[in-house]
Amino acid sequence: MTHMQRLKYSILIIVVMFVAMLGLSHLQKQGTITEQTFQYLAIAIAVLVVVINGVLRRKVKRS
Repeated sequence: MTHMQRLKYSILIIVVMFVAMLGLSHLQKQGTITEQTFQYLAIAIAVLVVVINGVLRRKVKRS
């Protein structure tokens, strides 16, 4: 994987995370999920993004 590919994947991951957080926020405002559930899901999404970013970082070939 090149640096440019990693950059593209990182931007895609950020956009997906942003949409997921907006969706969770909307569900919380509607009362579908509680504040506690929102917090747990937000933490899980953040941890997942950090793990994926770490995996992508290891796959970049050094020149």
